[in-house]
Amino acid sequence: MTNFVEELRWRGMLHTIMPNTEEKLNEGMASGYIGFDPTADSLHVGHLTQIMTLIHFQRAGHKPVALVGGATGMVGDPSGKSAERNLLDNSELNYNLKRIKLQLSRFLDFKNGNNAAVMVNNADWFKKINFLEFIRDVGKHITINYMMSKDSVKKRLKGKTGLSFTEFSYQLVQGYDFYYLWKNFNCSIQMGGSDQWGNIVTGTELIKRKESGTAYAITTQLIKKTDGTKFGKTESGAIWLDPDKTSPYKFYQFWLNSSDKDVKKWIKIFTLKNKKEIESLIRLHRKAPHLRTLQKALAEDITIRTHSEKALRTAIKSSEFLFGNGSLKFFKTLKSKQVLDMFEGLPQHGVPRSLLEQGVDGPTLLADITPICVSKGDAKKLIVGGGIGINRQKLTDPLEKINLDYLLNNEFIIVQRGKKNYYLIYAY
Repeated sequence: MTNFVEELRWRGMLHTIMPNTEEKLNEGMASGYIGFDPTADSLHVGHLTQIMTLIHFQRAGHKPVALVGGATGMVGDPSGKSAERNLLDNSELNYNLKRIKLQLSRFLDFKNGNNAAVMVNNADWFKKINFLEFIRDVGKHITINYMMSKDSVKKRLKGKTGLSFTEFSYQLVQGYDFYYLWKNFNCSIQMGGSDQWGNIVTGTELIKRKESGTAYAITTQLIKKTDGTKFGKTESGAIWLDPDKTSPYKFYQFWLNSSDKDVKKWIKIFTLKNKKEIESLIRLHRKAPHLRTLQKALAEDITIRTHSEKALRTAIKSSEFLFGNGSLKFFKTLKSKQVLDMFEGLPQHGVPRSLLEQGVDGPTLLADITPICVSKGDAKKLIVGGGIGINRQKLTDPLEKINLDYLLNNEFIIVQRGKKNYYLIYAY
């Protein structure tokens, strides 16, 4: 059992808290919710702050409610966005909802104890409400002036694209979610990122005006990278929690490549390590930054939590293979997709299988068929000088034929030029 608000404070997660919220939490078990957007079939690392918030909430003895927005996903939230989102049809939304539910169940306990987590879909109550009922029973309680005062609305109205009535009404819809959960699930607290403050307090206001009730709000810091780039984004796109969208190896590498400034913040936010453990890791890191103690601890913890220990072991061995002295024995255990994931971002070149059936000498393979070397002369010089490796073995004879026998897993050849330059050749 922990003090939830204090836990968020020392971890650097707390942004804004409504007056009397902490006192409410100290009275005993409370129920609180966070909403998740179902416009994709997977959550990504940008959602992890809110997932960790619910984990801390449950560990503090409170009851977490994960709301998956089957209805609000069809409307669109203007907060933090410059353009209106694409709306999804029912079949896409239902598929996304199932996938997200499966992911959240890896992080929260939905089965055990009085404070077992609950998952709800706001489509279950909105499908029973027609438009006229909604504007009569909800819309009359919130004024246009109140809605126009929200920063998310002001920013969009100043932009070139403007704001549709659909998105303008989003805060009413989210406000009703809070009201519905307050009335039917005894849910008195809503949590979310700091960009959601306006939508959250609309819910507390609706509860107050409609039922003279009291509700509370907490928001967390939006995670930013110190170099100014967007958290959770790489050159190849978002870092997803679904292993089919972002491999465990790439997921592990994302955290492992954290900067020293970022990792000191992120290890508090994205792991459950306590103060003493984190302070000890920071001291070790400070003594030998090149060992990347903090990065490894963070990457290992969150990879296990998101995927599994087995996935972590494979990710570590993949890293060792590329950046250390990993064995071909390990490489041969990998499936084709795992190999391609491991070599993502590194040069890959296809070679006709028929060519390898005949066999081809090294300089021809490396210069004429693939652009690994600038010329056959350059390739020959590197081979003679011991600068070319094929499948972890030095290639010393320029006349040696590279054939099907060189294929690892009957598909790949690993070429190493110098110590650090890797290339993947695949037969097709």
